[in-house]
Amino acid sequence: MKFRVERDVLADAAAWVARSLPARPPVPVLGGVVLEATSGPSGDRLTVSGFDYETSARVELDATIGDPGRVLVSGRLLADITKALPAKPVDVVVDGARATISCGNSRFSLPTMPVEDYPQLPAMPQVAGIVPGDVLAQAVQQVAVAAGRDDTLPMLTGIRLEIDGPRLTLAATDRFRLAVRELEWSPEDTGLTTSVLIPARTLADVAKSLAGAGPVELALSAGDGMLGITGGGRRATTRLLDAEFPRFRQLIPTEHTSSAILESAALVEAIKRVQLVTDRVAQVRMEFGDDGLRLSAGGDEVGSAEEELACELVGAPLVIAFNPGYLLDALGALHTPRARMTFTTPNRPALMRPVPPPATDAGSSDEAAGNIDQETGDETPDSGYLHLLMPVRLPG
Repeated sequence: MKFRVERDVLADAAAWVARSLPARPPVPVLGGVVLEATSGPSGDRLTVSGFDYETSARVELDATIGDPGRVLVSGRLLADITKALPAKPVDVVVDGARATISCGNSRFSLPTMPVEDYPQLPAMPQVAGIVPGDVLAQAVQQVAVAAGRDDTLPMLTGIRLEIDGPRLTLAATDRFRLAVRELEWSPEDTGLTTSVLIPARTLADVAKSLAGAGPVELALSAGDGMLGITGGGRRATTRLLDAEFPRFRQLIPTEHTSSAILESAALVEAIKRVQLVTDRVAQVRMEFGDDGLRLSAGGDEVGSAEEELACELVGAPLVIAFNPGYLLDALGALHTPRARMTFTTPNRPALMRPVPPPATDAGSSDEAAGNIDQETGDETPDSGYLHLLMPVRLPG
């Protein structure tokens, strides 16, 4: 087996496939990636793939094939080596039980593993619909921040995907926060209605890597418990989680007593400053009043901090506290200059939504500016995203 490929292309493919491999594979071959070089009427192709019985990743690349063949090598070692190579074409030659990687003045020799022992990649499920890669990547990133990381609670480590005709709903929660994003897509069957639970970490990695891939196909086989994603010459599959996701819609407040609009960037920077003195309770207190917002943290033992910010408050003043890390995650997922927070009581969940920039008309800039000044906290942003935060109990 012998082929030549561009260094950046190979390094990117090896890194992407290696990310899907287990950190501690139960058997050595499951820590490997398969390099398959083929020549045919459609041209020379190099395929880099990996599969650990739970997730699979496969990338097709343009390459110059000298001798077709198939070889299995350590995935993480291949990713580390190709990343460190100089920016020159890479030559790979397999001779017996060794694979030689040459690039410029660098040369590596890797042991191969028995490729016949490697599991066959699963077939892609039937395509369910198409969604723009950048839209999917942003939506998944917005909800993944709220997914749990405790593997003993598998129902909380996933992202729930609901399909209702032309609408997708993504949701994730770790019991302390809930993130929900709705978006439009192009289904193959406009009457399709179903829901599945996808491992959040896998979906986030795949969606992020396909952000610039253009249209992305989602393939689903609920009966076989598998999701497939294809775009930009890459394809990935993952086993679905067999767990019951919480009934999240009943957690979302349908009314509120107070509403505040804040500048997202200013609030982020203020939280980062005051959290420097948070104690082991890890809370930032937010005091909303008619004269603005006052952030405070800490106490006599660890020091204290306060900062005041402008905000547009409608409704009753209140004092509420949150985990600063959760606040920063929520604000980072909004992707808008302003955020809207709504409250009922200091002990009930608060709802955060992005406030889209106001529509402007180039021919009536003065009128548009007037509309900005007249905005109130009662506006209802229609962005399809919301983030629910459980407050931290204030010391009584």
